[in-house]
Amino acid sequence: MANSENPPRRARPGPWPPTAPPDASPAAAATTVPLSWAKRTGFKGRVSGESIVGSSGSITLPKPKETEANVDLEAGRTHALPTPPQAAPAQGPIPAVTNGEAERGATPAPVDLPVRHRKDSDGGGDHGPKGVGLGPNGQHRSDLPPSRRQRREEESVALPQLQEDDDGFALRQSHIKYELRDTPGLVPIFLYGFQQYLSIIGSLILIPLVIVPAMGGTSEDTAAVVSTVLFISGVTTLLHTFLGTRLPLIQGPSFVYLAPALAIINSPELQGLNENRFKHVMKELQGALIISSAFQTLLGYTGGMSLLLRLINPVVVSPTIAAVGLSFFSYGFTQVGTCLEIGIIQILLVIIFALYLRKIRLFGHRIFLIYAVPLSLGVTWAVAFLLTESGVYSYKGCNINIPASNMLSSYCRRHVPRMQHCRVDTSRALKASPWFRFPYPLQWGTPVINWKMSFVMCAASIIASVDSVGSYHASSLLVASRPPTAGVLSRGIGLEGVSSILAGLWGAGVGSTTLTENVHTIAVTKMGSRRAVELGAVILILLSFVGKIGGLIASIPNVMVAALLCFMWALLAALGLSNLRYSEAGSSRNNIIVGLALFFSLSIPAYFQQFGIVPNANSAVPSYFQPYIVSSHGPFHTSSSGINYVLNTLLSFNMVIAFVIAVILDNTVPGSKQERGVYVWSDKEVVRREAAVQKDYELPFSSGRIFRWVKWVGL
Repeated sequence: MANSENPPRRARPGPWPPTAPPDASPAAAATTVPLSWAKRTGFKGRVSGESIVGSSGSITLPKPKETEANVDLEAGRTHALPTPPQAAPAQGPIPAVTNGEAERGATPAPVDLPVRHRKDSDGGGDHGPKGVGLGPNGQHRSDLPPSRRQRREEESVALPQLQEDDDGFALRQSHIKYELRDTPGLVPIFLYGFQQYLSIIGSLILIPLVIVPAMGGTSEDTAAVVSTVLFISGVTTLLHTFLGTRLPLIQGPSFVYLAPALAIINSPELQGLNENRFKHVMKELQGALIISSAFQTLLGYTGGMSLLLRLINPVVVSPTIAAVGLSFFSYGFTQVGTCLEIGIIQILLVIIFALYLRKIRLFGHRIFLIYAVPLSLGVTWAVAFLLTESGVYSYKGCNINIPASNMLSSYCRRHVPRMQHCRVDTSRALKASPWFRFPYPLQWGTPVINWKMSFVMCAASIIASVDSVGSYHASSLLVASRPPTAGVLSRGIGLEGVSSILAGLWGAGVGSTTLTENVHTIAVTKMGSRRAVELGAVILILLSFVGKIGGLIASIPNVMVAALLCFMWALLAALGLSNLRYSEAGSSRNNIIVGLALFFSLSIPAYFQQFGIVPNANSAVPSYFQPYIVSSHGPFHTSSSGINYVLNTLLSFNMVIAFVIAVILDNTVPGSKQERGVYVWSDKEVVRREAAVQKDYELPFSSGRIFRWVKWVGL
């Protein structure tokens, strides 16, 4: 029995590659099977059927042992998992391994079996050992002998993707269907590519539907911005899969940029504009995006991101991203309440599809789980259309051409706005949009550079980089042979900065970065092929040229947009908190840090947002946008209006407060690496000896040679 007060010290990991001890017995060697790179990343499974991993990168099936009492979570000690019945027990004691380190004084790890190599789908052949049955695209053949197929199934248990069983009671890890360099057939790759984008359509289209009306734009302006966003998303995704990290991650408008964009839109100096307010505000946003994106580009390509990585761990990423989703609670149901029956139907449908019907398969796919957002949107839109056409949402004699504030009848002042939110024919975007429209740079005019707005947007670019770090790590565990090196990660952040510069030049309204929801889509669809994402990006670019598509999206009623955003923001908060699985979830240290970061990320901004507000004062800004006008009444009142604007605005952002508190506490409060869940990135010296990892991340057409002299952005 272990003593929790004086836990044994752990030895340092052995050399790479590991060597077998001279007295290792065949029975001990039989208990070791190959493993992916999951354990070197800090991933620790806690369910039956998972295995414990040694520092060599292979799993060791330990000898059954008694459950330890008084486990010290603060020291990072974990239970040893029982041996699966298929594995032969090891001869002699097997050390409990924690985060790739064996306890000091324990018996050395047993001999590793030959590691199974993946099929090289970029033109290479099958590099696996002779006799191993690999079918097309590197998948296992079902015609293997039972004993060999059983061994294959044992090898797959340590992959980092989690899958629910048919009963929903246990979690088992399984292979992803198509890995990074796998290339499905022509028809499957087309369908899978379109599926990737359709499944995250909410992340692509909802932000323009929020910011353009807030900028004073018409429905035609909204359609034009939607087409621009689709075009930029397709182009930047192609750039990222070719010149960035090369992971199958979709680039698009990020919710991280939404709060800074709304703060700029509601700036005091922009509130008094009446004529062409949309174009003027858009030019301010473009200028701020270009400057902040140039800062992000320098952060990546100069190696600054490699230094920042030392401060970014799961305990930091988790509350920061969760705070992004939680910060928009004042907008969500407030807008749903403008037409409660339609909004409630939308929310209930997306919940039913995503949760209650998630295990129903049609044509071998979980249709309701993958397409929860577009399916629920289509059904709700059809219901609203039938109610509109049947006369349920008639104006009942009220003149809709008179602004509601000027109507003499109190009934019409209440009735007309509600009908405008419930009806599906209030937008002219579909009729007014042309069939063909080519998004071009500077289509709204020359960007306006304002240093204080640019400084605010720079904070958003840092948070977006933190968000991308978590996405790179999680997606690499699913689709690649190893996580990227710090140089590849820096290269990806630098290219995201270039992508946001393009978004600023084209006038997309917000910056372009890795969509966190894409990692969830990969885990659900089991599609990690880079080729499928690239083909989907090409399809997205072609669709952006059809103006009617942008008009159709722009005509979605606002109440449905708000209801979908309630789901998307909740999902974003959950995905942020899911990063804690890479740390010691039972540690009081981590729980206190995350709790403090989340609480103060809501409480401190509330102080700034409520400071100096006169009760019952009339304001031209809607109540749900009140948190973004803090620059005009915040607590900082210095002689410099620019400093006042920056400090009051930045400290009113939930994500900024969460990031600052989490970074300070996580990097100053003592804790072991396992307890903190420090992200482990691939070592470039190890990568150079493994051809599979090089082909995962190296740039195409030997263009990586231009980065060889810059050590912090290459392999």
